[in-house]
Amino acid sequence: MVQDSGAEATLVDKAKQFFKPLPQDMATAEFATLAPRVELGKKLFFDPRLSADGTVSCATCHRPALCGTDALPKSIGVEHRMSARNAPTVLNAALQFKAHWIGERANVEEQAMKSLLGQASFGNPDNAAVIRKIKALPGYADEFAQAFPNEKEPVQPENWGRAIGAYERTLVTSSPFDAYLKGDAKALTSQAQAGLKLFIDVGCVSCHNGVAVGGAAFRKFGVVGDYWKETASQPIDEGRYKETQDPADKYVFKVPSLRNVSMTPPYFHDGSVATLPQAVRIMAKVQLGETLTEGEVNDLVAFLQSLTGPLPKKFATEPVLAPQAFGATQP
Repeated sequence: MVQDSGAEATLVDKAKQFFKPLPQDMATAEFATLAPRVELGKKLFFDPRLSADGTVSCATCHRPALCGTDALPKSIGVEHRMSARNAPTVLNAALQFKAHWIGERANVEEQAMKSLLGQASFGNPDNAAVIRKIKALPGYADEFAQAFPNEKEPVQPENWGRAIGAYERTLVTSSPFDAYLKGDAKALTSQAQAGLKLFIDVGCVSCHNGVAVGGAAFRKFGVVGDYWKETASQPIDEGRYKETQDPADKYVFKVPSLRNVSMTPPYFHDGSVATLPQAVRIMAKVQLGETLTEGEVNDLVAFLQSLTGPLPKKFATEPVLAPQAFGATQP
């Protein structure tokens, strides 16, 4: 599909009503990306020694080679325990208004902190065990003191979360779509532009909008029809209802960000759908009551592919962790 310059200008202007390009980082007044904190957070992100069995780190479920996911329907944590839901990408995650599929975590900092005791993540018995482990590992006590210089006792679970959060807030993946929003009309192919137009016109943008192209609201999965009839999900996840016990929250989930979505299969909260074209068809059917043609699906996928950006350098290379002294044991 070839569009003339007038059509391009109109589409860009319309897109700017719904979307914004990514910022340089995701720091806020409350959560700063201070260099010592970011460097500490990166080490903690990749260090499995703070899990109950010494095998699980944040990077276990959020791998650089898999664009910040683990490519599993549901993640596997300590002692091979299965998580309740699929692990979304950590890239650009701090842009979202809540963390986790049902939004029971306020932000990436709280998500990181609470993962320490999560039964299907790090699996530690209590925070005291975590503090002992951190203090026993070479270098960490000093690095916590540098990252949190005004605190009498900087080695705390809250600061673990703040350090990892600071690191995650630097993981921005600027994409061709961002260049397009900033004025480069040639950043998107004609097919991707056709997909963008359809994305807006058919109504996808009613949920997937803003800088994260989603991640800013809760919505029922299956507005027009039951989602599990299309995804073949087993068991059927009731979403936020499990957390709130409010009948209005049945089958309600956080709208996921679509940034890097073409690189992060499988799809949906339970990883029940393997391919992006099939996920697009299902969303159109159960959310909007639309049956898309093959050409429309291909156009939408082309647009979604334009949301993929290169891995940040801070994420593409793993840090070197200080080894424990020979004969040392974990507390």
